[in-house]
Amino acid sequence: MSQSPQSSDSSKKARTMRDDEEVLHRDPSYFQYYSQLQHQQNMLQDYVRTSAYHTAITQNSAVFRNRVAMDVGAGSGILSFFAVQAGAQHVYAVEASAMAEKLRVMAERAYKGRITVVGRKIEDAKVAQEVPMVDVIVSEPIGVLLVHERMLESFVYARDRFLRPGGAVLPSAGTIHLAPISDSALWNETLAKARFWQQRAFYGVDLNPYFASAFDENFSAPVVGCFSPTSLMAESATHMVDFSTVSVDALRSFSMSVEWKMRYTGVMHGVGGWFDLEFVPGKGSVASFMSTSPHAPATHWQQ
Repeated sequence: MSQSPQSSDSSKKARTMRDDEEVLHRDPSYFQYYSQLQHQQNMLQDYVRTSAYHTAITQNSAVFRNRVAMDVGAGSGILSFFAVQAGAQHVYAVEASAMAEKLRVMAERAYKGRITVVGRKIEDAKVAQEVPMVDVIVSEPIGVLLVHERMLESFVYARDRFLRPGGAVLPSAGTIHLAPISDSALWNETLAKARFWQQRAFYGVDLNPYFASAFDENFSAPVVGCFSPTSLMAESATHMVDFSTVSVDALRSFSMSVEWKMRYTGVMHGVGGWFDLEFVPGKGSVASFMSTSPHAPATHWQQ
């Protein structure tokens, strides 16, 4: 995707204000979903995700010790708790959903005086009245294929607005992978859904005129789920995003070129995607890594 240049600073500012307004008024159902403990539990029970963050934070106590941290999209507060375990002097947990009230009770009981819960969207101008500049920002802003849900934009906004020069962000980078796959079972499963509309006597009604549209709908929609590494036909093409430097504009509009050297001749049924995360908070820090590759254990992202 390409991005056209702005004609003036004023038009760029107007566009930025519109974009921030869009994020600020994100669909209420999004926040309702994440306010429920059952969904927080689903993420916490993802061993790959939770252990990766625990390792990245607690093994880098030098980054957190006696520092002020921010947790963007804090949810259950687990990353805030890890930051306190790593020695953070104080953590500002920013959470826009009603989960903030539950987190406030938890923080008051278990981490009194160490965690301040801010029940607002990070883009809300009032946050700056409650939160100072910080030394470290932690967040789990990741969606399917890295960028789904657009929480990365909020992570980057927090970095630009609240991170002190020389501060650290975790995770530090993410990489999108795309590879050709051959999966006849998945293709046939998708076709079977469309074939419902081939029935010519459905309660006396011929549904077949709908079939072409149903075929297009089913095969144009992404399938979210794990696939076998044996279906990979080539090494993946990659697109790396450095969370310490990427701009919000670069997250909203980017292109990814692909070039694959096929391992074997076969039918390519589609393109499979996954992502990796890197946790390198600074020079001399302990680096860690997390992958949703088909070669790795499954995660709550269904990758």
